[in-house]
Amino acid sequence: MPRVKRGFKARRRRNKVLKLAKGYRGARGKLFRSATEAVDRGLKYAFRDRKVKKRDFRALWISRINAAARENGLSYSRLVHGLKQAQIGLDRKVLAQLAVADPDGFTAVVDKAKARMQ
Repeated sequence: MPRVKRGFKARRRRNKVLKLAKGYRGARGKLFRSATEAVDRGLKYAFRDRKVKKRDFRALWISRINAAARENGLSYSRLVHGLKQAQIGLDRKVLAQLAVADPDGFTAVVDKAKARMQ
């Protein structure tokens, strides 16, 4: 009885992994076993870091808003509180873009928040 060689399905599975490992250095991009480990780890990191990316950007936006708010005489938390009271519904991404690209516009928003707090 001839041995079972698994045929094209196994090759297709291996090629799928090796395609994902394209560009990896050394054996990790050429050998199936090494490539499998590298690809599994890479996919795990990719899944995790899609969540981490959101956290990192939010932290960046908050630090930019805080710096711009302090230039206008407010802390970040007091600014956010004032915006909520003034019913200004700008999210942190937009506020950070305003702070960087249009400081005068950001100052106008801060002034509205200040006026509402007093």
